[in-house]
Amino acid sequence: MKTSKPLILTAQIADDALELFDRLRKAHFPPDRNMLRAHLTMFYRLPGEYEGRILDDLADVAGKLDAITADVTGLRHLGAGVAFSITSPSLQEVRERLKVKFMSWLGPQDMQKWQPHVTVQNKASKAKADALYRALTESFSPYKVEILGLDLWEYLGGPWLHRAHHPFNKNVSSERQAL
Repeated sequence: MKTSKPLILTAQIADDALELFDRLRKAHFPPDRNMLRAHLTMFYRLPGEYEGRILDDLADVAGKLDAITADVTGLRHLGAGVAFSITSPSLQEVRERLKVKFMSWLGPQDMQKWQPHVTVQNKASKAKADALYRALTESFSPYKVEILGLDLWEYLGGPWLHRAHHPFNKNVSSERQAL
């Protein structure tokens, strides 16, 4: 579906884990293209014309969930960059539920098999991507991150504008909900 106001849905990673991804992104992403914090994209292009319905669906799904523990399982070489692979059956299930709700709006990129990841380098030369991949792979050990909710963003042709946050409510403290 074509849209004049594309929206992007991301999973909210806990700040302690996001800091590492952000440091790497700031160090290795071309500065003129690094307009965002590190993020885990769930849907790349939802129609802003249906933002109200999307927000209702996000509130419905997120409000029934506990925070999700995900595994950072390895690194992916993207050709012109590097990303950390994220594995979580629970997060996959959340995305599948939302995919059913959003099905009539989804384009080819969002219909593909979802491979969750956090990109820390992109638009780099192959040599720079190769070097970062080797360096990160040498010291990598799998670890866990906490996913606290869902964030909806408006795409502004480069930067993103935060539109809404939907915490996973069941066991989230009121301090965390007040973001």
